[in-house]
Amino acid sequence: MTAGAGRSAGAGRNPLSLNLVLAGWLATAGNLPFWQSFRALPEHAGLRGLGFALVALVMIAALLFALLSLLSWRRLVRPLAVLLLLIAAGSTHFMLAYGIVIDATMVSNVLNTNATEVRDLMSWQMLLSMVLVMAPPLAWLARTPVRVLPWASQLWRNLAAFAVSLCVLVACLLLGYQQLASVMRNHKELRYRVNPLNTVYATGRLMTERVPRTRLPLAPVGEDARLGPSYAAQTAPPVLLLVVGETARAQNFSVGGYARETTPHLARRKAAGEIAYFGNVRSCGTNTQVSVPCMFSHLGRVGYGATAQDHENLLDVFARAGLAVLWIDNQSGCKGLCARVPSVETRTLDVPKLCADGECLDEVMLAGLDARIAALDPGRAARGVVIVMHQMGSHGPAYHRRSPPQHKPFLPECTTNALQECPNAALVNAYDNSIRYTDHVLDATIAWLQRRRGDAAMIYVSDHGESLGENNVYLHGLPYALAPDQQTRVPMVMWLSASMQRRTGATIDCLQSRADRPLSHDNLFHTALGLMDVRTAARNPALDLSDGCG
Repeated sequence: MTAGAGRSAGAGRNPLSLNLVLAGWLATAGNLPFWQSFRALPEHAGLRGLGFALVALVMIAALLFALLSLLSWRRLVRPLAVLLLLIAAGSTHFMLAYGIVIDATMVSNVLNTNATEVRDLMSWQMLLSMVLVMAPPLAWLARTPVRVLPWASQLWRNLAAFAVSLCVLVACLLLGYQQLASVMRNHKELRYRVNPLNTVYATGRLMTERVPRTRLPLAPVGEDARLGPSYAAQTAPPVLLLVVGETARAQNFSVGGYARETTPHLARRKAAGEIAYFGNVRSCGTNTQVSVPCMFSHLGRVGYGATAQDHENLLDVFARAGLAVLWIDNQSGCKGLCARVPSVETRTLDVPKLCADGECLDEVMLAGLDARIAALDPGRAARGVVIVMHQMGSHGPAYHRRSPPQHKPFLPECTTNALQECPNAALVNAYDNSIRYTDHVLDATIAWLQRRRGDAAMIYVSDHGESLGENNVYLHGLPYALAPDQQTRVPMVMWLSASMQRRTGATIDCLQSRADRPLSHDNLFHTALGLMDVRTAARNPALDLSDGCG
């Protein structure tokens, strides 16, 4: 090696020193949501609070430096810095703008976000947040050369730095353990706000949960499924239409007592004894990625969250019993539920007055529905048909896009995705208009079923609720244990034709008498099987709302 080459190899900063600066930046400027929440704690007051803040700062920086030190190699330091800064900047924006936190389910949501959802979330505020968090450290890194050391020398330096970081962390824990334990016990949301460690941890947890699932075969459900005796005497195949709502919270349904007239059609049908409305239903989760697969599972919320193996779902049981099944999706996909049954996507269709700008209003799922049923396997369809409609519903933050002009009685609307900048009244107007449109779609769906010959039923239930600025929280996706009532209490509607009531023995009056019970998504699997008279040991009569409801 020449002298010039030696000077070149030894020039610049050691990757560890760059990471020390990066850890300090991330612990301060990259953690504005954490420090904002920390500042609001009652424990923050006085000199004791200041000392605790200093301990928390050093702990966060030590954790970040420990992580970075393991990856302190010349070719990794810049890409790693860009990745972590990008994560921190994006998380900072969404936590500040919507009051969310970052956990495994939120990371899963991000990984499953489609182009339409990304468009709805883009804003100049997001760009500004990204620039403020990322630009200063990246500009500094771009001008700072990185020293090249022999790999053995760099390795022992990295390990030594990691060990020192752990020692600092342990010292901080010993110094502030009593107060730290109290804060973490009483303010659990703080742990989900530490950037970008929250994302790193959540991603690792998500991977450890998913990898075992991919190695296990799909567990069968309802292998004994068969059609019950009601099919022997039928003159026309029964139809069950399951409408999966999106982001509808029970609190805003006037049929359940909300002051505004957001559901006039459902209210009229309820007054006439045509539908049963359930306003005390708890969701499986606080996001679509969890709730939709869970609500079609036989396991229930607790069992679904605990299992390490993927199972067949309600649609598979219906198909195994010999019925025709069709999934119609106007949103972000069926989350694997429709992998083994016919399915169609409608959100990208080009239907005049119903579709624009790459998405469609929910009425599009009714367009051509008779033809879609006619295209199903004729032998199965002759026995009975189960249709699932997955709505766009009230998907935010662009609530104003979820309803057409003729279904906007509440004005002015919030028309920006920077929800915190809208007057709350305008935000609620936009959201309530989306519920008003859902009311119209459900009424049209019932009318379509009424025009058909034969037994028919509809169950509508939303996948989860939504926060509209209560306690400065917007959207959804908070960890279930921390989620407010607005994100977990969802509306459910059941309609049965007169002939379906005779066939099943379940009357609307009886169903309505059960409306005050504490219900959940756990009831959907068993109630759907009961209505379609599918006999299987997987069905739990105690969770079937129609069982014994004559």
